[in-house]
Amino acid sequence: MVLPKAEHAARLYRAPPELAREAHVSSLEKYSELYRRSVEEPQEFWSEIAKLFYWRNQHTGPFLQYNFDVTKGKIFIEWMKGATTNICYNVLDRNVYENKLGDKIAFYWEGNEPGDSMKITYSELLSKVCQFANVLQEQGVKKGDRVSIYMPMIIELVVAMLACARIGALHSIVFAGFSAESLCERILDSNCSLLITADAFYRGDKLINLKQIADEALQKCKAKGNPLERCIVVKHLGREELVQDGSSSKSPPLKRICQSVQEKKTESSKKVQPKTPWDPEVDLWWHDIMKNASKECEPVWCDAEDELFILYTSGSTGKPKGVVHTIAGYMLFTAATFKYVFDHHPEDIYWCTADIGWITGHSYLTYGPLANGATSVLFEGLPIYPDVSRMWNIIDKYKVTKFYTAPTAIRLLMKYGDEPVKK
Repeated sequence: MVLPKAEHAARLYRAPPELAREAHVSSLEKYSELYRRSVEEPQEFWSEIAKLFYWRNQHTGPFLQYNFDVTKGKIFIEWMKGATTNICYNVLDRNVYENKLGDKIAFYWEGNEPGDSMKITYSELLSKVCQFANVLQEQGVKKGDRVSIYMPMIIELVVAMLACARIGALHSIVFAGFSAESLCERILDSNCSLLITADAFYRGDKLINLKQIADEALQKCKAKGNPLERCIVVKHLGREELVQDGSSSKSPPLKRICQSVQEKKTESSKKVQPKTPWDPEVDLWWHDIMKNASKECEPVWCDAEDELFILYTSGSTGKPKGVVHTIAGYMLFTAATFKYVFDHHPEDIYWCTADIGWITGHSYLTYGPLANGATSVLFEGLPIYPDVSRMWNIIDKYKVTKFYTAPTAIRLLMKYGDEPVKK
């Protein structure tokens, strides 16, 4: 939108000089030039960005070919035809070995309850991803297969999606607030062969018995003639019973919500840890199958236009529509937009509050930040639980420098004024 001159002047906010001086896009003129090149010289523009990443094989023809005009022939898009790569290799191995970021924190994880937290470095994340990629292969998952993921905002969710990407399988992540019917519908539509979920989790004071919902979805799939043979379950609420999965982490042992739940003062909020429904013919505990899995796993090299993931829209026509994203174009776009839109610099601590179950969480909490070697905050809870200071406390705790959230969250926080921020 181009504003009239008078209105433009009244609504123009200039960045502080010290901020503009270090910015990747330091002026409107530089932005205009960047935009012009992306539109008028797309091959040159994207070729420069592609040079930052690893390609097992370079593209053999034009960088980009397409036709969107039916009067000129068949609609098609060809992006880096002939090139092969692996997005997991580019966001993890490349950062660990080429960029020497192995000891850098990839994620600070903040649980639903204050004090429940952990951190994981790029090297640790790579090891976990390789382990779980080997687990998936042991379960028969191969290149081109689809895997459904129905999990809370925990590190294992990131591990699962990157493990799929490492072996060329597509992940189909379903928001953990969706019903059994919604999960079933998406499993069937995307023809998933395996489900990854968790026992249960809390959002604020509300218990979400995720495994029970997942089991209902699997029963619906079976009734419709499409049974899933495997369901891998993260023991999330019950993790205090385990040695922390990832004991190489520098984090203290996790404090799981089920312990403090017993100490709730009011009868109405007293809850016990739910019993996890279990079918030994189908279900596998994540921690059991990870124990002996190798921490090394060669990536499966994929064509630039191979499918990376399927993510469903809410369904404006009454039926969710699966949107397919392909590897190379998605990798370059999320990497570039994260760098420029959020003006990412190596020392930043970045926090995107989106759920990974949505495209914003895929792009700007997972793939985009990791492609840039960023340190991010991954938050399981709610903005105002246990009180309205929660988000500001997290920003203070991790020294967040870039904060990306939704207008709805901002409006919610505005209701409480400046006091929670000043406190």
